[in-house]
Amino acid sequence: MKATFVARTGRGSGISVADEIENRLKEASLLPGSKKIPRSTMNRLLSAELFRNRLGFSVSKGRFEFTHDENVALGAMARVADDLANKRLVLGDIWDVDGKRKYLDGLEREGVLPSAHHAVAGRSASAPAAKMQKASRPAARKPSKRTTLIPQFDYGLVWPGRLQRHRQIWDELQFRLTLTEHPNAISVLFRVLLELAMENYIARAGVTVNDGDKLAARLVKVGRHLRGAGKIDDKQIGVLTKFQHSDQLVSADTLNRYVHSPSFAPSPEHLASMWDSLSDVICRCLEA
Repeated sequence: MKATFVARTGRGSGISVADEIENRLKEASLLPGSKKIPRSTMNRLLSAELFRNRLGFSVSKGRFEFTHDENVALGAMARVADDLANKRLVLGDIWDVDGKRKYLDGLEREGVLPSAHHAVAGRSASAPAAKMQKASRPAARKPSKRTTLIPQFDYGLVWPGRLQRHRQIWDELQFRLTLTEHPNAISVLFRVLLELAMENYIARAGVTVNDGDKLAARLVKVGRHLRGAGKIDDKQIGVLTKFQHSDQLVSADTLNRYVHSPSFAPSPEHLASMWDSLSDVICRCLEA
């Protein structure tokens, strides 16, 4: 019930995002005339940091901060407030994550949202770069004794309804199954998560694949598409290219043997290494 309340109201940080935005728009004389802003709808739209950052601000530990140029961010907020006040945007349009993304993507295409060069020094960079940096944390901040495949910190993912099974598998791999006690279950679920995440990206981004393409070939095509979109770098493309070769530690052959071989047993260290190598790509695929 608490999680539902937070998701609907945006009050998980201890402040109302809509109230903070309305106060700042009032100070800047940018409120949409005499019409009221539907605060609950605005809170729902901006219930996650991922969406707040796209408007150029962040809420952390009860503090509202601009991550991008204040004037540009206020302009974006004013547009959202105006759309809400004049009912060009209603609750049904942003009921789920996909609806929120669709609306914000439209504003981005219009040039309404802040871009990378509007980022405040020392704060958020461009959205893809910021996401890549966040997903790269495990290598730098992993605990001294790692117990689960997915390190236990926030990857910043927002889960739409169509990805509920993906989320369930993610939660099992991050919180429930331990590397020392459940290596076989983890190896199989890891393979399933990789495939489901990849298929999500193929469908959402329109990646061209052939029916006869195996896991490695499809993953390379996904990787090239992600690289073209600036969501991963050349180093990660190199990992995916090597993924096709059976003599590599991180390879499709290894994952297949985990599932089908009666004698090839997964080790906790190897599984952790494979996750660290593929986690950025998996996260980018789940964000689509």
